[in-house]
Amino acid sequence: MKPSLFALFALTLTPWAAQAQGRDQTRLPDGFVYLHNIDPSIAQDMRYAGENNFTGHALPGYNAAECALRRAAAEALKRVQAELTRQNLSLKVYDCYRPTRAVTAMARWAHDPNALPDTSRFHPRLQKSRLFALGYIASHSAHSRGVAIDLTVVPQGSQQPPYDATLRYGACTSATRAPDNSLDMGTGFDCFDTTSHTQDGLITPQQRANRDVLLNAMRRQGLVNYKREWWHFSYSAADNGNAYDFAIEPR
Repeated sequence: MKPSLFALFALTLTPWAAQAQGRDQTRLPDGFVYLHNIDPSIAQDMRYAGENNFTGHALPGYNAAECALRRAAAEALKRVQAELTRQNLSLKVYDCYRPTRAVTAMARWAHDPNALPDTSRFHPRLQKSRLFALGYIASHSAHSRGVAIDLTVVPQGSQQPPYDATLRYGACTSATRAPDNSLDMGTGFDCFDTTSHTQDGLITPQQRANRDVLLNAMRRQGLVNYKREWWHFSYSAADNGNAYDFAIEPR
């Protein structure tokens, strides 16, 4: 029996697909994957690959706006996404694996009182010199071990509004903050303020409910929240204790 044209096409495609997957994997250390290759339905808004972050610049090592993670962490997010999809919602990641050189750059920014541009909208009630002591920025990060993720929940199919670096956006705690298609969590991402604490008592009931959607879905898959940042979660089951400094490259 002669093979169908479809079968012949599949036989031709399979070696090519395997080669492409192999090329992807050579860009990452063993055990790491691109989240897009695990679940392309999860939205990505990789803030440190551009200007819309608390430093005002793309950070070193972010050569592509791609989320890389330890495989087990990425697969945990895929399970969370499957649950949220049934509610017409989707995860959106802001940051995943973070090269140690980027962590160093964050620390350098925090200790530089003359750093430009002015990004005080991310810390409207705090001096940046206090961000280390208050636990908002650290010299070591689980992100560099590929097991920490910063993320939110968005309506399924919604689009991220454009960011305009020429505009003067309001404080991250205000309604005039930079646009985001996230459910209203009470603050923006990377908002260094007590209202970003996951259990803060000053947010509205709806904002609390929105945070709980994220918190509960992540908890059910073994991801643990950092209490000072509603957006930050870690998956310790994938943690081998090693920090990495490889650059994030295009898939």
